[in-house]
Amino acid sequence: FPVTIGKQITDSVYNILGGATNTTRKLAMSAPAVARARNIICGTIGSLPLTTFNRITGEYVDPHRVINQPDPRVAGFVVYTWLAEDIFLYGAGYGQVLEMYSATDGGRVRAWTRVAPERVTVNTNADNTEITGYAVDGTPRPNYGVGSIIRFDGFDDGFLHRAGKTVNAAVYLENAAVNYAKEPAPSVVLKSTGTNLPAERISSLLSAWRNARQTRATAFLNADVDIKQFGFDPKTMQLAEARQYVALELARAAGIPAYFISAETTSMTYSNSISERRSLVDFSLRPILTAIEKRLSMPDFVAQTTDVRFDLDDFLRGNPLERAQVYEILNRIGAMSVEQIQEEEDLIR
Repeated sequence: FPVTIGKQITDSVYNILGGATNTTRKLAMSAPAVARARNIICGTIGSLPLTTFNRITGEYVDPHRVINQPDPRVAGFVVYTWLAEDIFLYGAGYGQVLEMYSATDGGRVRAWTRVAPERVTVNTNADNTEITGYAVDGTPRPNYGVGSIIRFDGFDDGFLHRAGKTVNAAVYLENAAVNYAKEPAPSVVLKSTGTNLPAERISSLLSAWRNARQTRATAFLNADVDIKQFGFDPKTMQLAEARQYVALELARAAGIPAYFISAETTSMTYSNSISERRSLVDFSLRPILTAIEKRLSMPDFVAQTTDVRFDLDDFLRGNPLERAQVYEILNRIGAMSVEQIQEEEDLIR
């Protein structure tokens, strides 16, 4: 269906329509902080099961296979991990319908698979204010039925667009670290104090210098050659501090607590790590979870009275002592039986 996006076209809207981002996925994933943030956020979302509920009664409804395994050829974890990455990095994710139920069975999506955003082209009206269709690899796709595109809209224009400069800074610092790892000392210039040397002699002298430095740290120069250093060493440049600062900024841009990507040093106990996990859901995962839940809750997937939600119970479970204390209270007031507690703890086979 066409989507109205407003008369004023901003950079963010341009990106949502398929415009260029400020950096690339390849560069972003080469930064360790970004790679770890992506793996934690997207990997966690991909591992969460999806459930369906009747929004009127709140009753659990057995979900169709398409909800937890969209593509019969691939595990659902793979599809949703990469879909979460698309929403996280680009601000929108795409799927393509593989099968549809017949009209007598509701005419809903029976199977779909993820399509990489860089393969999708967005078509708009003449005013560039409304999405009218999509193409994959340059081939137009129908607006409905098998082959049509399913769009999962995110909450902003994506990490690659809003944090491109910070990603590039992280890449430059990684390159600087690699260069200093190859040659730990500041750059050196060998200067002839006598006559100009031919190119062959200069090349031979530099090769001999490099080979000698690999075997011993002390060098000897005769009166014809002088040595000069220029540049700074990593300590003077505060390279480690700069990398740590950029990692912290990337954590902020990704919306993930800095502790999770080791961008700050804290002492975590088991009890407050549970609290951090809840913070991860509330401040990092929730927008992407909601984007996927709301799209899967639309009528082309489920009945109008049905909601699709991620099941966070196992992910947010407390430690055994905390759970035992809660169960003891619930059992004492009659809210849970022993059998229900055993079932909740997977103690009934």
